[in-house]
Amino acid sequence: MQKPVIACLDLEGVLVPEIWINVALKTGIEELKITTREMPDYDKLMKQRLAILDRHNLKIADIQGVIDNMGPLDGATNFIAWLRERCQVIILSDTFYQFALPLMRQLGYPTLFCNQLEIDSTGKILSHQMRMPNQKKHSVASFKSLNFFTMAAGDAYNDTAMLGEADAGFFFRPPDHLPKEFPQFPVTQTYGELQERFAKAGNLR
Repeated sequence: MQKPVIACLDLEGVLVPEIWINVALKTGIEELKITTREMPDYDKLMKQRLAILDRHNLKIADIQGVIDNMGPLDGATNFIAWLRERCQVIILSDTFYQFALPLMRQLGYPTLFCNQLEIDSTGKILSHQMRMPNQKKHSVASFKSLNFFTMAAGDAYNDTAMLGEADAGFFFRPPDHLPKEFPQFPVTQTYGELQERFAKAGNLR
């Protein structure tokens, strides 16, 4: 008997553009272009980002203003609709609910596991609260313990533990250096390719 299938997807770079790169382009702050595609330590990266926001007196409204003008990547909405018709779908992201909810609306509100920001009454972002260390990997492991066949797709360093834990893990449009470091994960460049990989791995019709 085939196990039920669950697909775990990263958010930024897989379904929506990178939020911090868009903030960098809007503000002209080059340092904010650094993402987990370059820096593996997400906690260190977020502390660096919050220090930059503090120096430039940028608040949550400034970030949300950029996000309000963003939308899903071309083809993402159709891809996730196709996937949700065939299996359970969970978005596993290291972003924050205060950032992601407008984008979730445009994707049809798939289930999202991510983190929280601590924000004061003036709108200053004080700190980031990670739900748990390495939550992507632990989430996939938990789904496996519930007897799901797990598939995953991501594009950055902080996705590799999730891809390795999944029964079938795939890169989606990663930077060139990552597949060289993690050659065990097949690379997909289009939603059509990822759809084909998921369909074959999960026996989705």
